[in-house]
Amino acid sequence: MTDTSNTRSADGEARTPRPRRLLYRVMRYLPAIAPVLLWAVPYWVLLHTGQRWPLPVTLTGTALFVLGLVVMPVAMARGHGRRQQDRAAVLGDSLLGGSWVLFTWSVLLGVPLRIALALAGVGEGQDRARIVTWAVLGVTAVLLAWGYVEARRVPRVRQVDVRLPRLGAGLEGLRVALITDTHYGPLDRARWSARVCETVNGLDADVVCHTGDIADGTADRRRAQAAPLGTVRASRAKVYVTGNHEYYSEAQGWVDLMDELGWEPLRNRHLLLERGGDTLVVAGVDDVTAQSSGLPGHRADVAAALSGADPDLPVLLLAHQPKFVDRAAAAGVDLQLSGHTHGGQIWPFHHLVRLDQPALAGLSRHGTRTQLYTSRGTGFWGPPFRVFAPSEITLLVLRSPHAA
Repeated sequence: MTDTSNTRSADGEARTPRPRRLLYRVMRYLPAIAPVLLWAVPYWVLLHTGQRWPLPVTLTGTALFVLGLVVMPVAMARGHGRRQQDRAAVLGDSLLGGSWVLFTWSVLLGVPLRIALALAGVGEGQDRARIVTWAVLGVTAVLLAWGYVEARRVPRVRQVDVRLPRLGAGLEGLRVALITDTHYGPLDRARWSARVCETVNGLDADVVCHTGDIADGTADRRRAQAAPLGTVRASRAKVYVTGNHEYYSEAQGWVDLMDELGWEPLRNRHLLLERGGDTLVVAGVDDVTAQSSGLPGHRADVAAALSGADPDLPVLLLAHQPKFVDRAAAAGVDLQLSGHTHGGQIWPFHHLVRLDQPALAGLSRHGTRTQLYTSRGTGFWGPPFRVFAPSEITLLVLRSPHAA
């Protein structure tokens, strides 16, 4: 696993690694160039590379691409900007997801397929071009339909056994359920939320964790969708930490609502879980974006989270973003639970996520002691599609090397 934590120059100044510097430069110009690329590339591949469509087809296709290019950014701005118009957000997000899939397969399927058909001697130039167009449109339609079903269904439960060398025998088999990135938002998912909570309750978990990004919007606005979280049961504890999206929409309101729903917000603090004569430290930190939000007292502080805890005890840490793991490893944390990445959500966005995070999904090791579990997320953000990145509810079963 490549270490993407900050490095330091000889004079001690923090130096951002080259992949992240490149990412930040790209992200600076992305809002301006991305919509043009997402619509212009498919437009050229599907309509203007040898097909010679009848004029009405060309004019209709051109009008649709231009409409998409104009409507998508306007709808997203109205939906996610100051106005927070849910219908506009749904339209803009759907166009974003659709254009991303169409762009991807115009490039990855369109060009190689045309070369393959030419080498195989299939059809003339125009016939080959039209085969490519219909193939790209067909694959895009299938992936969007499948991706929509994948995004809207109740996630499958993924069970993972995690061996922690410092875990006492009394805690052998401790069951930790993890949900994250529920992203309640413009599409009303109150019924979905209730079914997710029913699934979690069926896991008979000792600890249930939510590692942030509950919703897009304020707690007052998304209360109905979040309300089923109050039905979640755990034999020992229900704990929660903030994600970056809370800091886009009155984070303290979400902290207060989760407290009201019976979840214990672990804001740079910990609790002790005892069973069979052994103890586990369950700690949590605010998201790494908390300090820049300007909210008093909000920041990610692992030292504060572990203050007063016996350093010889095993530590389970909740931190929304996987990239916090460098600090967790330095603090001697045994297992960090995170979300944030969505597993990429719509392939091949995975590769961009990897530029910013040390892990995309699953269990990984960092340093000599620390393990990181990164969930692909329970819900979805923005485009209501998941392509090659299934959502999950995770059941982590902690294993002790000292168990009989």
